[in-house]
Amino acid sequence: MTGSRGRVRIGTRGSALALWQAEYVASALKTLPDGPEVEFVLVKTEGDKIQDVPLSKVQGKAFFTKEIEEALLEGAVDLAVHSLKDLATGLPHGLELGAVMEREDARDVLLCSPSVVPGGPLPSPEALPMGAKVGTSSLRRRALLARWRTDLEISHLRGNVPTRIRKLDEGQYDAIVLAAAGVKRLGLEDRISAYLPIDGFLPAVSQGAIGIQIRAGEDDLGGWVRALDHPDTRAATAAERSFLRTLEGGCQVPVGAYAVVEGSRLLLKGTVCSLDGARAVDGELTGTLSEAEALGQSLARDLEGKGGREILEEIREAES
Repeated sequence: MTGSRGRVRIGTRGSALALWQAEYVASALKTLPDGPEVEFVLVKTEGDKIQDVPLSKVQGKAFFTKEIEEALLEGAVDLAVHSLKDLATGLPHGLELGAVMEREDARDVLLCSPSVVPGGPLPSPEALPMGAKVGTSSLRRRALLARWRTDLEISHLRGNVPTRIRKLDEGQYDAIVLAAAGVKRLGLEDRISAYLPIDGFLPAVSQGAIGIQIRAGEDDLGGWVRALDHPDTRAATAAERSFLRTLEGGCQVPVGAYAVVEGSRLLLKGTVCSLDGARAVDGELTGTLSEAEALGQSLARDLEGKGGREILEEIREAES
């Protein structure tokens, strides 16, 4: 079950954010009764290696997880820590999602260059100057930005969080869009210029949540991992992931979703947007927590019937 020295080997990417997440999981495991000692195994993924091409142009999915999953299946690591938004909605045979930890802020945020927006935070996202050059690597963010502001110059941006912020500070962009969770986890909250509202900028599926993947059937390790599960976050992200899976989407399509638990009920919102922002279909549904996956499927079918299918087919044809 564990490494040769009796420690749990955690597979993770080597970026600053991935290491923060792995350390966070390790600390949580150590606080459990008889919690295990851990060690980290760094795995370089395809997404780490390909930095000069938009991910929408790369064939396949699971750019940031496949190699870690392979290490887990081969027994080179005992569990894998992922940003849940990077994890494919269909897991490889033999693996399971042992825990979904409590979600951080799911919103997207604007970080602005001091030369463009001096004096700290924006009074609102709308205060971003006309014609600003905004960097993002996400088709979802590109589409939603275009839907919001037709005047913006939306430009390709890749790299980990510190690299993206460095490019901003070098003047390559007037502003960049990042996930609030990653910025906060790296202690960079003071760089946030404005929070983009959930209703207008539905986040990526599972954004802000950490997923812990294990091999199926490992009861001892599974018991430790399952103790870290946050039921409300698992239900919310299960609905979102089901929504995306039903649409047969990945990180290469402009689909956003966000679910929240309200007492014993679950509210799920979703959107499908064309790349130019000119067309979008939005919707929401509510159900019980036990209906999370069915809720995601139902909302996806609803949006498909309202024009979402045509939007996604056009995007896939254009990107092929």
